Amino acid sequence: MPKDKSIKKVLVIGSGPIVIGQAAEFDYAGAQACRVLKEEGIDTVLVNSNPATIMTDKHLADEIYLEPLTVETVKRIIEKEKPDGLLAGLGGQTGLTIAMQLSKENWLEEHNVRLLGSNVDAIDKAEDRELFREVMEEIGEPCVPSGIAEDLQTALDIAKEIGYPVIVRPAFTLGGSGGGIAETEEELRIIAQNGLDQSPITQILVEKSIAGWKEIEFETMRDSMGNVIQICPMENLDPVGVHTGDSIVVAPTLTLADKEFQMLRSAALRIISALGIEGGCNCQFALNPDSFEYAVIEVNPRVSRSSALASKATGYPIAKVTTRIALGYTLDEIVNDVTGKTCACFEPTVDYVALKVPKWPFDKFAGSSRKLGTRMKATGEVMSIANSFEAALMKAIRGAEISLDTLNFEYQGDKTLPERIGTQDDHRIFAIFEGFKTRQVTVDQVHDITKIDRWFLNKIKHLADFELELADSAKNKELPAEVYEEAKKLGYTDEAICRIAEVEEVPGMDFSYKMVDTCAAEFDAMTPYFYSTTDKDCESRSFRRSGKPVIMVLGSGPIRIGQGIEFDYSSVHCVWTLREMGYDVVIVNNNPETVSTDYDTANRLYFEPLHPEDVMNIIKVEKPIGVVVAFGGQTAIKLTQFLHDNGIQILGTSAEGIDLAEDRGKFDALLEKFGISRPKGQSVTDLEGALRAAEEIGYPVLLRPSYVIGGQNMTIAGDEEDTRKYMERILENSDDNTVLVDKYMPGIELEVDVISDGEDVLIPGIMEHIEKAGIHSGDSIAVYPPFNLSDRQLRRIVDISEKLALALGTKGLVNIQYLQYNGELYVIEVNPRASRTVPYISKVSGVPMVDLASQVMLGAKLEDLGYGTGLYRTPAYVAVKVPVFSFEKLTDANSILGPEMKSTGEVLGLGRTMNEALFKGLTAAGFTVPPRKYGEEHGVMISVQKRDYPEILPIAMKLHTLGMKLYATRGTAEAIRTMGIEVTQVQKAQKSTDIIDLMESGKTSYIIFTGQANDAALGDYTAVHKRAMQLGIPCLTSVDTAGALVNMIESRYSEQNTELVDINHMRATHRNVYFTKLHSCGNDYIVLDNFDGRIEGPESLCISLCDRHRSIGGDGIVLVEKSRKADVKMRVFYSDGTEGDACGNGIRCGAKYAYEQGLIGRDMMTVETVNGIQKLKLFMRDGWVTSVIMYVPEDQFLHDRDMEKAAAADACVQKKLATAGATALKTSRIAGGGLHCQIFCDSIDTFDIEKLGPEIEYSDIFNAPACFEFIKVVDASTIRLKIWDGANGAVLSSASAAFCAARMAVEQGYCRGDKEITVETPGGDILVNFLNGQISLTAEVSFAFSGKFWY
Repeated sequence: MPKDKSIKKVLVIGSGPIVIGQAAEFDYAGAQACRVLKEEGIDTVLVNSNPATIMTDKHLADEIYLEPLTVETVKRIIEKEKPDGLLAGLGGQTGLTIAMQLSKENWLEEHNVRLLGSNVDAIDKAEDRELFREVMEEIGEPCVPSGIAEDLQTALDIAKEIGYPVIVRPAFTLGGSGGGIAETEEELRIIAQNGLDQSPITQILVEKSIAGWKEIEFETMRDSMGNVIQICPMENLDPVGVHTGDSIVVAPTLTLADKEFQMLRSAALRIISALGIEGGCNCQFALNPDSFEYAVIEVNPRVSRSSALASKATGYPIAKVTTRIALGYTLDEIVNDVTGKTCACFEPTVDYVALKVPKWPFDKFAGSSRKLGTRMKATGEVMSIANSFEAALMKAIRGAEISLDTLNFEYQGDKTLPERIGTQDDHRIFAIFEGFKTRQVTVDQVHDITKIDRWFLNKIKHLADFELELADSAKNKELPAEVYEEAKKLGYTDEAICRIAEVEEVPGMDFSYKMVDTCAAEFDAMTPYFYSTTDKDCESRSFRRSGKPVIMVLGSGPIRIGQGIEFDYSSVHCVWTLREMGYDVVIVNNNPETVSTDYDTANRLYFEPLHPEDVMNIIKVEKPIGVVVAFGGQTAIKLTQFLHDNGIQILGTSAEGIDLAEDRGKFDALLEKFGISRPKGQSVTDLEGALRAAEEIGYPVLLRPSYVIGGQNMTIAGDEEDTRKYMERILENSDDNTVLVDKYMPGIELEVDVISDGEDVLIPGIMEHIEKAGIHSGDSIAVYPPFNLSDRQLRRIVDISEKLALALGTKGLVNIQYLQYNGELYVIEVNPRASRTVPYISKVSGVPMVDLASQVMLGAKLEDLGYGTGLYRTPAYVAVKVPVFSFEKLTDANSILGPEMKSTGEVLGLGRTMNEALFKGLTAAGFTVPPRKYGEEHGVMISVQKRDYPEILPIAMKLHTLGMKLYATRGTAEAIRTMGIEVTQVQKAQKSTDIIDLMESGKTSYIIFTGQANDAALGDYTAVHKRAMQLGIPCLTSVDTAGALVNMIESRYSEQNTELVDINHMRATHRNVYFTKLHSCGNDYIVLDNFDGRIEGPESLCISLCDRHRSIGGDGIVLVEKSRKADVKMRVFYSDGTEGDACGNGIRCGAKYAYEQGLIGRDMMTVETVNGIQKLKLFMRDGWVTSVIMYVPEDQFLHDRDMEKAAAADACVQKKLATAGATALKTSRIAGGGLHCQIFCDSIDTFDIEKLGPEIEYSDIFNAPACFEFIKVVDASTIRLKIWDGANGAVLSSASAAFCAARMAVEQGYCRGDKEITVETPGGDILVNFLNGQISLTAEVSFAFSGKFWY
């Protein structure tokens, strides 16, 4: 079946920020999908909030929206872009959930958008636990005894029936979020409630625990014709009970008998066929190791984490094939990229072992439980490929960057070895190895404790036994050749062999490299994708080369806190640029989730550990003219000195320059040489030195080691006890480097990205952090361009940045961090490499930073590259980077922010103003502004340190003004009361359930807590934070962040009124836009000429321009545009950004402007509006328009009887109306427009409309903004109005309100329809005429002033 040619434009939904359970694998999959769509000539629209990805790079899609991944935002993009299809299966659970909601609301059908790939029914059957079980029963596939629960009591009843222990699996979640194993009813109450809270459909599966069974996965593929294949079988080393993302996984399956394999393979193919999945699908099984009994655990009807692993393990491009299937192709029509000959319906076969080891974040969260279960905790993973399980395991261990190159782990704790083997954590494999090596346990004993298959245990024991043999084999300090050869086959490095055998040198061995070919050599592979072996035959050496010079790029290894996907972005861009420059590029990396390890990113890919020996062996084969380390984060930088010592050319900044910047002591000396300030500090090497330095400098001090990543082991010490406590941990991981003790200064942090060619410097951007120094830059909200710097300060930063970049001999990128404190500028540190900020500054500024840096590394001059030198021009947009955390997966982790990084990812907000960008960034990060409802409490719980009182008080005042109810612990409450602000005092969580009760009752929307990580209040916060995470309530541990949140709430931005920014077509610079301010009866509008269509995002423009204190001020804006249907087109937007449907006064202002600007030259005018064609008659005096008649079609007025009945039955509304002396309430609408409420009163002068208006508007029955007309009937031809407009509040007049009020007054018999009715508003009279079957509205219109603004 050929490609569906009706698909011209496709919207791709990305997966958003990197979080535990949903990481870089979706950048890899999404990037592949976008490339396929572009290759097929399809207009590709992408929405994703993650700025750090290759997927959001301008080359990958035609239109790219770095916007919040919410249903409302996607709806607006669909309305704007009008795609034919929606591709959601490559955006993880995030993309799938959004697509499902849009489909269930019939939004996709109403807007003629097809869900490509698997249809809604297929996805529902796989994701909805109850539907899934029904399908499995229909096809005879066994499921674990279980039940579906949508409330806690049902969950308890199910568990009682099937028996404990039970596993809880929430529906429509990722990474096991909200799940867990419950041994008792008490545990189930907690886990089940958490699962219900986290499931978007409030549904959990409670199933009998079969922990201990084998866990097997099959990655499968199916097309629309029913062709189905299995791509890759995978087996978890850990049995059921450990999330597959936290388990060591091997491909192919290694312990299954052929009968077991065929049984599960057939089951997987039956399942994907029964569900009707189209594209990639992951099936997970539990297999009883003692029989042929099995059960289906779950199915992921989308590209998943396992898909990335399977793709890299086999070379089969799952995401690409899935995308082509979504376009209508069948498997037999899709060519296998790896062989170039076979089609995609061939099942891959591998003749090697691929092995994945997770990367956990426990080093960032001291004291957090390392126990593994059904809730995923790993942030990333590494993969290795080898000829044996043992070699693959050894490669993965040394590539995981855990400071190990073997399984010999030095345990520092008080657990016995049997206890450690029995503990299901990340250290268990090392305990098992130790048990075998020390001969304390047998394979059977370990199997009985862990249920790990004996095959795996025997392999681990083989390594232990070999190490004992290796240690005994070196007679006379010489190692037998055969023993050395065996060690290399098993994956040991020369350094490890020397250490274990206690020899000084070994013979050395040149590795061979095999190609990943998907077909076990049945067909020749075309893609140069290699792994090392000790075989004699080397397919890499024999691979035909182009003859071009070779450059090697080192990747960044596993994703972890402090070094995420942004470094893969930089690595990939470097590779692309070097290839365009005519070089053959080799990349080395071991992360299966990334674009850099896609087989066609570089000329040749080596899937190998980023370890000195492994890298050196590849260098021997490839003979590069140079190696690039600047883009691989600390992983690559750490190899600099080794490469330099071995005579390898480092491209860009030299090894000496890198060491000068990274070594804190040497860097301090460089700053002193230039007379550049830095926080007072000393270099120390031991505890005594640290205590002495801290005493001399004065507390608080910042302790930080050299060569760190993500602020690891950095801390703020407030006293001697803190210094003692933290120095032990710092020195433990930093034996070879000095430690700096710096004076801690809570100033404003700034970051500068610099590109230098050794002579000139280009600064693409300067970022300012919202949080004060003391919170790691990766955990801070960062704003670009800076918002608090004077021109003088900017010049000073540029000057210092140039000096430092040139002094370091930088050729490429360098990131400099500054501190602004008490008017003085200090340098904190310099990173001579690509930083975390490179992707988003590149995308917002338009400067391709990595591309330029790569060219500069090879001798290009900045002045020749087209972007100039010095500070680059200020962009037309503000960008706000907001960190994203994964504390819901690490519920016992200390989430108080400090100098050690804790965020797993980030999102970006782009806007015309800082507040707009901040709103979008915080929304994308999961913060929400609760909708106001009268009678509902939306509160904030505050508990801060005494030193934060001065800063929290203005925040509390703003929250109070915004109508938020304040709750606070005793000290904070007392401080707030001094400002005359009402606050409810609550007890701390360790003393009472007050705070938990507030959260569970829905009375608090945010929690603000500040305190030191070692503070006594930490236990109090931890208890609150854990429950808050379960309920989705944001916890802010910085007063600065809280201030940003309040600004977001106060800004009046919403998901409906921000500008949708396509980064491929955004304004490059600001420009002046001329405006004219006019009003009709005091209803004032800002009129803009948009004949050239250059005004983008008018919804957003309204928020800033209509502000009467900070901008022009007005009730809205009018865009005057070209029309094919009338004389002119006008679009009216109210001050809250909503588009007006029948705005007579706005049209009247636009008409005066159009005539007086010469756009229309007659007094009769037709205007195209969203509500149809309007006819106008203009009256002039001395050539100036003074009043306008608007003619209204009879069918414009509609009764709304249902709303009328609802309002009459609402006790709250009726009570409020009674206070205003209302005698009747009627409701109506103008055709195609919003709701109008006519409230007839004996008097309209006895109540405060500013108070009464919002009380009625925020009642439950009015779920959208409405216009409320309070009417006093004067006589049969006159009425008086007070108007509360939901968009603008109290307004002086409104033509649509006047029309509806007059029409309803006639309908109710208060006024005569055969006479002209005068509607008296606070701003002036509007004449409404119903004579001769034609309705007209007449009012004056006046010029106010004109000018220009920066756009």
